[in-house]
Amino acid sequence: MKQKIYIETSVISYLVARPSKNIVVAGHQASTKEMWKTLDNYEPFISDIVIQEASKGDQTFAERRLKELEDFHVLRIDDEAKELAGKLIMGKAIPKKCPEDALHIAVTAVNGIDIIVTWNFKHINNPFTKMMVRQLIENEGYVCPEICSPDELLGDEI
Repeated sequence: MKQKIYIETSVISYLVARPSKNIVVAGHQASTKEMWKTLDNYEPFISDIVIQEASKGDQTFAERRLKELEDFHVLRIDDEAKELAGKLIMGKAIPKKCPEDALHIAVTAVNGIDIIVTWNFKHINNPFTKMMVRQLIENEGYVCPEICSPDELLGDEI
């Protein structure tokens, strides 16, 4: 059985963005493209919030993002996910000003997703956030998905 992975919006943004001159961003873009080639090894998911976020901004790039996501399973943001997202914010795992980040995490937990793939190191993929998120999600009776970057997902395949 393939692992279920959730592609957070930052990943699709790196995939279709103009090539960057910033060496770190260019590295993220390259890793994202390599990871994209491995998606057949997984069962990939997105959510309504990814579609909303990917639809914003420059129309040409928004269309490219949405085109890349066409064949993904879409998780709906239901009341259970909204309630869990609220608890992530109330528990200070995710800042109040970033409810979308809480929704990304919550929708994966309530749907039994194995892995969240993200480039969002500020509010999702950092050790302090991950520790708090895991504790809050498990206290609510869910299994917390692993949170990683495309680099981490690829491991030594890079």
